[in-house]
Amino acid sequence: MTTEPFAVKWPNHYEPRNCPIHVRNELDMATPQDRVWAWLIRAPLWPTWYFNSSNVKIISGIDQVLKKGSQFRWKTFGVSLVSTVLEYVPNERIAWDARAFGVDAYHAWVLQPSAKGCHVLTEETQHGWIARLGMLFMPNRMHQYHQLWLEALASKAGAGLPPTE
Repeated sequence: MTTEPFAVKWPNHYEPRNCPIHVRNELDMATPQDRVWAWLIRAPLWPTWYFNSSNVKIISGIDQVLKKGSQFRWKTFGVSLVSTVLEYVPNERIAWDARAFGVDAYHAWVLQPSAKGCHVLTEETQHGWIARLGMLFMPNRMHQYHQLWLEALASKAGAGLPPTE
């Protein structure tokens, strides 16, 4: 596992050197870290501001916010996935796996204060034949969409806190 403070803490199976697919995006946002975090952990709200997510439903517990061990179903890149939050440090880092037929992925987010407000790093690695097909036919799509996700997150967080219900 990587142990640098502002780096993803990869489980061995998902370390970039062990995966055929790896994307990394980051953005310095002019908004407080707690607001960025508040939007990020409210997964059911993602479709209201990130166009590449839909049908997000937390299936474990009664909370509508992600936390360690939360399981959720969702759709992205045209694939319906089941995810479990595997890492969770409030206001600092969150990571989940994402599984479906032909896909085995790990998506991590790391937040840290910056002079501008909040610096956000997001990285994803993938195994699986569907993931490889996607990268073969649309090699930059995941990188481009993750950048759009970051930009939309910056916009939403910059406008204020999300609704609590």
